[in-house]
Amino acid sequence: MRFFGKRSSLLLFALLLTASAQAHQTSDSYLSLEFTATNITGQWDLAVKDLDFVIPLDDNKDGDITAEELKTHEKAISDYALAHLAAKIDGQPRPVHITDQTVAFHLTGPYVELHLVMDGSSEGRELELTSTPFFEQHPQHNGLLLIDYLGQKQASVFTENKTRQTFLLLAPEGPNLSQQFLSFGKEGVWHIWRGYDHILFLLALLFPAVLTRKADAWQPVEAFRPALINVLKIVTAFTLAHSITLSLATLEIIKLPTRLTESAIAASVVLAALNNIFPVITKREWVVAFVFGLIHGFGFASALTEMGFSHGNLALTIIGFNLGVEGGQLAIVAVFLPLAYLTRKSWAYQRVTLAFGSSIIVIIAAGWLVDRVFNLNFMPF
Repeated sequence: MRFFGKRSSLLLFALLLTASAQAHQTSDSYLSLEFTATNITGQWDLAVKDLDFVIPLDDNKDGDITAEELKTHEKAISDYALAHLAAKIDGQPRPVHITDQTVAFHLTGPYVELHLVMDGSSEGRELELTSTPFFEQHPQHNGLLLIDYLGQKQASVFTENKTRQTFLLLAPEGPNLSQQFLSFGKEGVWHIWRGYDHILFLLALLFPAVLTRKADAWQPVEAFRPALINVLKIVTAFTLAHSITLSLATLEIIKLPTRLTESAIAASVVLAALNNIFPVITKREWVVAFVFGLIHGFGFASALTEMGFSHGNLALTIIGFNLGVEGGQLAIVAVFLPLAYLTRKSWAYQRVTLAFGSSIIVIIAAGWLVDRVFNLNFMPF
């Protein structure tokens, strides 16, 4: 019993630490290039918090980077960006210039918008891009990319292991759809692993998966198969709901304010964890996963919308992304479920993992809820 207690506690601790650690590693940038009949322009959005790692921007050390401080460091920001972006067309280098810098606010905070122009004409058959910012500081950094060549759009993601990519322009077969599919499949995996609110929501639903409610008390399930089927229903329902609203939001069929969406996501985590402490719904948890999954689906849609995806390539992107999300969730389940099943009869699982773990999730998610509703920005992740 003592062995299972320690293992159960370690299981909870490791999973919660994973969620928190991944949260601190969130790092994304957004690069878009537009080819017209005469020129090549673009925009590159770099997070202020990432830039502050490589260029000390907070001159007065007050913890708040102001527009004036960003203005002071414009040249340093431009120099850093241009040193980490290179382009070639048909094997010939094409210098990139920054024409202007502005500030915009994304879901995760302020970004510096770099307005780009590329030397030379827009004619060519092969574009090679190299993008390397922030990987030394954030190995999990993702550089989302959108190329619009005379209305034909291609999308991809720069990662630490894929900083140089080649794209065919006006190729007879069109964009490299398989590359786009795989890129966003991988992005889906990382999204769920780095999405700490998604992870804690999933954990809140998984904690009671190896238990059943009888006589107003949690009892361990008798066999592994029912627990597995229940978990697969939860994961699939969450992904299906996530897919529906991600598609609707990205296609702009339904548009919700980001602040409302993120606040609702935090509230869903609170409610899911509270249900473990004060059980109201003890059967068909997949219904809860589906209902709240509809809310979570708006989470990643803002990034895709900001990137300006066309409806043509969007379907493949969404399919790849959501298959990645499903794969990422199943990886979490593959670690969690066997250990949870082995320890389900122990006092520690029901008291530490379920009760205490759910309480910790409530506290964290309540902090997100207050932070997001009132836009206080006090949560460190």
